[in-house]
Amino acid sequence: MNIQLGVNIDHIATLRQARGESYPDTFEAARILLALGADYIVIHVRRDRRHMQDTDLQRLCSSFAKQVHLEMSPTEEMIDLALKYKPYSVCIVPEYPNELTTSGGLRLGDMDTKELKQKIARLKKEGIKVSLFINPKANDVRVAYKLGADIVELCTKDYSKAKTQKQAQSFLNEISLCSLLARELNLEVHSGHGLNYNNVRDIALIDAMQCLNIGFSIIARSVFVGLPQALLEMRNLLYRE
Repeated sequence: MNIQLGVNIDHIATLRQARGESYPDTFEAARILLALGADYIVIHVRRDRRHMQDTDLQRLCSSFAKQVHLEMSPTEEMIDLALKYKPYSVCIVPEYPNELTTSGGLRLGDMDTKELKQKIARLKKEGIKVSLFINPKANDVRVAYKLGADIVELCTKDYSKAKTQKQAQSFLNEISLCSLLARELNLEVHSGHGLNYNNVRDIALIDAMQCLNIGFSIIARSVFVGLPQALLEMRNLLYRE
């Protein structure tokens, strides 16, 4: 059984934006990846539009609506954008100024969960599945369930940055336990953040895990071997008998 794979193509847009050109084309990247076995295309439209633009979301949803997974902050602007273009699913993520990439899961204890629950309901009413990007903590899984999320994406940042095997195993255990809890609550279980060809295998082997969202490592690998080969190498690491 193959675990599902969402490929984040933000850095295709990063390269394009660096020169202000029309290429490399995010649409072409998505077409290739989906044709060769990616299950979803993941894009993060940030408030500062540092890489992905609204037009990227529009083009991708117009042709691949059932396979576009949009990462976004829970602002009114982004909720409206999702409702306008209707990707298959959205993942609500924290977003802070000047961060290089998403720095961790949502701080649910600091958020207005009543407002967040209403926003989740608005998205689901239009047929959009909703994921929350959370740290692998049991209480956060339970809060996500109470808020009406369909999916939890467990942040693998700490696991990916572990300095020792002992640390990595401890974080892996947390992710595994939270995955089991989420499945018991009938939540779909995804994971992502910092996963690469060297560390992904143990995450993929978690029984309750259903989908991994990976971007930078695949795009970086593709510089040397091409996008099809980079995707194939990652897919092979996700295979479960």
